[in-house]
Amino acid sequence: MTHSVNNAYRTPNGANMPTITSLTTSRTDQKDNLCRLEILPNEFWWGGAVNDGVKMPFGPSYNRDLRRDHGGNQASPLLLSSYGRYIWSNEPFAVCIEDEGDRLNIELEGSHFISGQGCDNLAGAFRAASARFFPASGQMPDPLNFSAPQYNSWIEMQYEPTQEKILRYAREILENGLPPGVLMIDDNWFEDHGNWRFDPLRFPDPAEMVRSLHADGFAVVLWVSPFISPDSAVFRSLSARNLLVRNAEGTSAVREWWNGHSALLDVTHPDGIAWMHMQLDSLTAAFGIDGYKFDAGDPEFVKPSDITYGSVSPSGYCQAWAEIGLQYSRFNEYRACWKLGGQPLVQRLRDKLHAWGTNGLADIIPNGIAHGLAGYSFICPDMVGGGDIGSFTDPEFLFDQELFVRTLQCSILFPIVQFSLAPWRVLDATHWNYCQDAIRTRRNLTGRILDLAASSASTGEPIVRHMAYVFPDAGLEQVKDQFMLGDRILVAPVTAQGALSRTVRFPSGTWTGTDGDTVVGPCSRDVPAPLSSLPWYVAN
Repeated sequence: MTHSVNNAYRTPNGANMPTITSLTTSRTDQKDNLCRLEILPNEFWWGGAVNDGVKMPFGPSYNRDLRRDHGGNQASPLLLSSYGRYIWSNEPFAVCIEDEGDRLNIELEGSHFISGQGCDNLAGAFRAASARFFPASGQMPDPLNFSAPQYNSWIEMQYEPTQEKILRYAREILENGLPPGVLMIDDNWFEDHGNWRFDPLRFPDPAEMVRSLHADGFAVVLWVSPFISPDSAVFRSLSARNLLVRNAEGTSAVREWWNGHSALLDVTHPDGIAWMHMQLDSLTAAFGIDGYKFDAGDPEFVKPSDITYGSVSPSGYCQAWAEIGLQYSRFNEYRACWKLGGQPLVQRLRDKLHAWGTNGLADIIPNGIAHGLAGYSFICPDMVGGGDIGSFTDPEFLFDQELFVRTLQCSILFPIVQFSLAPWRVLDATHWNYCQDAIRTRRNLTGRILDLAASSASTGEPIVRHMAYVFPDAGLEQVKDQFMLGDRILVAPVTAQGALSRTVRFPSGTWTGTDGDTVVGPCSRDVPAPLSSLPWYVAN
């Protein structure tokens, strides 16, 4: 199948834009569509997989096949250009930049893409694509998600949450001066995967536990997944009703994942959706559960040859799982998502290592920016100090107090911030004081963050924004270690170990720091940033 797209228009500097050309390539077993797009001088591109934010804007040799893998995080079939061009496909595609860096190749399998142009810049391209393909819903998650930190049992308790531990954790949160917020009871609170009932040995009176937490001002969220343990009555019942994903042979598929081997609920089947809603609604009715953390749903657990009621691709399965959460819009969380930008879903970056570099602190800002450019505004940068359990179970693990403080400073002005490790337990008095300073900064800006969240619910605009999104003509496309909170607050955390200062790129305007220092841009300036300090500035 071939298709042609006319994308000729004039660039911001007045030059004629080359036309996108489409070619068909043949293979022995299929026909693939290949679109080749010339990248113009000083043109930059973003999009696709959120976990590739560290590689954005794309450089030579970049590649990602969204048909096979989303990088363990959210993704969107959207590419955006600093020259105001965008590309959208209803189906996942593979994208790569040729080695010379002057051509972008997009490969599709039997699907069309839609291109747009003439939108002037990165923000214009995003707004045009958002309005057309993932318009804002007008809803936002509950304000408590933004006005107080979230607290998650995962690293603090790992696979052993209990009623006693949860209540003690909540009590210590309040005793150490932190406000009540969303409290998430993570994996292994239940009897078995798919058997969504509290384990009576570890949670002897969940109704009383939830009542106590509510009385202290907490909202209670439970971890769930689409997985079904295969050696169970639930599996047998769902399998008999054809409500599980089936393999190419037509039998219920059992897949390996991080918790072992399980089947997958067919969340494209109306009865499968209704079954999942019934489980969750029963928990809400019986115990007063406020919402759910919807984990997994990653496309790599579903094979293209699998049989589902909706005949969806692996990415389509990911989207269907995410749509389950729309019924629980006040309190929810996703780590894997597809094509649901503009919706009232809390999106968290994939689990981060307790580390400074790749897959750790260094990824938070660029991947958080990529979140917003994919249409996911209500974002959380993973648990402070890292949420990857492998870091903490490694026999050679060493806890780094400096890293914990810098991770909190980097996260504290994101829309949502989440703890797991109890800072009062793992930090000495000096480092705990630095964290309390960051929390006070957040409290002082909570009103602005709530306003931005409400605005994003109606406009779809990112809350965390790339510098080039707000200042398109300032040459800031390659800046990855600072961001804009809305249009007026510039945030420049320290992400390098041992650093006591950092270089900040200031756009045009007058910028006032928290110490009262005034900077007139455009300029680059080295600013002091001791461990007690988070550099941020307000445009006058």
